[in-house]
Amino acid sequence: MGYAVLHLEKAKGADGAMSTHIERTVHPKNADRTRTHLNRELVQFPEGVRNRTQAIAHRIETAGIKRKIGTNQVRAIRVLLTGSNEDMKQMEADGRLDGWCSDNLQWLRETYGERNLVSAVLHMDEKTPHIHATIVPIVTGERRKARQDEQNGKRKYRKKNTQDVRLCADDVMARHKLKHYQDTYAQAMGKYGLQRGIDGSLAKHIPTSQYYKELVERQNSLQENIENLLGLEEEAQKKLKKVKGEINVQKMKGAAVNATTAIADGVSSL
Repeated sequence: MGYAVLHLEKAKGADGAMSTHIERTVHPKNADRTRTHLNRELVQFPEGVRNRTQAIAHRIETAGIKRKIGTNQVRAIRVLLTGSNEDMKQMEADGRLDGWCSDNLQWLRETYGERNLVSAVLHMDEKTPHIHATIVPIVTGERRKARQDEQNGKRKYRKKNTQDVRLCADDVMARHKLKHYQDTYAQAMGKYGLQRGIDGSLAKHIPTSQYYKELVERQNSLQENIENLLGLEEEAQKKLKKVKGEINVQKMKGAAVNATTAIADGVSSL
C-alpha cells in the first residue's frame, strides 16, 4: 500500500515563476515533451480569465475584501497532490486516473472553498502523475487580536466582525489545520490504496523545490542501490559458475584416477 502525498506552500507575489512551470511556458528538463500534450487544466476559469496568474488576481478582486492588501502579502497557496510512483502509474494503467482527479477536486473544494480553488493542473509528462492546485487564501472573520492579561500573563482574545472577508494565508496554513488536511486527504485517497504518512512524525514542511530535489535524490539513491545489488548478484553468479566448473574438473580428475586404477588392477590380475 502506497502513500498519499499532499504538500502545501505559500507563494510570493503573483507567483509567476510557478505559473511558468505549471503552464509549461518554459519546458523543465525533467519533463517528457512527448507527453506534455496529456497535461490538462482541471478547473474552468471565469469568463475573460486565460491563465493561472489572472485567476489568482480575479479571485482577490471579486472577493469583496475591504482591507488593503500588502505588497508582500501571500496571494496564493501552492498545493501538490500525488501518491507513490508505483501506485500512480498503476492507477493510470487501470484507467482510474480521471476518478482520482475528480476526488482530488472534490476534496480541495470542500476543504478550501470552491471559489478559492482557482486552478488545478494535472501533469502527465513527469515521472509520477500529479496535480498542481492553486488556492487563494480568502477567509471569513477577523483575525483574533491577542492582549496580555495583566493578572496571570495569559493571552486573551477578542474578535471583530465575523462577516469580514480577508486574505490570510496564516489562517489556512495554521499548524493544527495542516494536520487536519493530511488526515482528511488520506481518508479521501484510501479508495485508491493510498494511506497517510506517519502521524506525529518529525517531518518538517519544506519548499516545493527542495521537496522535488530530495525526491529525486531518494530515487537516485534507490536506483544506485538496485544497481549495486545487481552487480553483487552478477558477481555471485560468476563465482558460482567458477566453483561449479572447479567441481566438475575435480570430478573428472577423480573419475580418471579411478579408471586408471581399475585398468592397473586388471592388468596385474592377468
